[in-house]
Amino acid sequence: MNYPDDLAPGAPVRSGIPEHGRIPKYFTVKAQVAALIEELGGGGLLPTERDLAVRFEVSRETVRQALRELLLEGRLRRQGRGTVVAGPKLEQPLSLASYTEGVRRQGRTPGRNLISLDRFPCPPRLADETGLERGEPVWHMERVLLADDERMGVESTYVAVARVPRLDTDFDPDSSFYAYLRDRLGIEFGDADERIETVLATPREALLIGTPPALPMLLIHRISRDTAKRPLERVRTLYRGDRFSFSAHLGT
Repeated sequence: MNYPDDLAPGAPVRSGIPEHGRIPKYFTVKAQVAALIEELGGGGLLPTERDLAVRFEVSRETVRQALRELLLEGRLRRQGRGTVVAGPKLEQPLSLASYTEGVRRQGRTPGRNLISLDRFPCPPRLADETGLERGEPVWHMERVLLADDERMGVESTYVAVARVPRLDTDFDPDSSFYAYLRDRLGIEFGDADERIETVLATPREALLIGTPPALPMLLIHRISRDTAKRPLERVRTLYRGDRFSFSAHLGT
């Protein structure tokens, strides 16, 4: 068997090969398609399933299984009736920087589409999580996150009306909420608690983002405070697992 360099027995990295050395046929095809992806580059059109099956001398179902994994990993994407090589994932730093700043740093154009902006009394669970008063008026703002008009995720923000009383009239929902707090209201972020988990989108979320319900998502929960340690916002952001990664700088 001809192994790719990083899969050959004895190689420093044997990506995904079990210790008994028997490699599933689809995984060999996946490695071969991955090499083809590198040759084609971003936006390159992948050969059809039939052509790949003939090239690698396997069944079309074996090719489909390999392509399904590469699609879930974000290395390929569907375009019309074909499959093309996806560009690099967006890398978002785990920091108090906004989504807008993170996207712009990578040469992409950030955007947001407003889904809803509602006002209601703070429910007990939200009050317990954030330190807000039960029953005090809060805003709930839900937006679809964009990068170069490509839908990347869904963001839900909860904030006390007392902190941003004119959110419904003074704020452009296509812009950065953090910049609005800082530049218009003079509110600076102090610190935040953040938690990340993997989930599947609900049918509604999948429809909003434009992805299959089975696509893994990265879910971030954030509770932020200002520099005086007062509660500021509660954010739930769902990111596409095939288009997003996160990075952090660690030190002693």
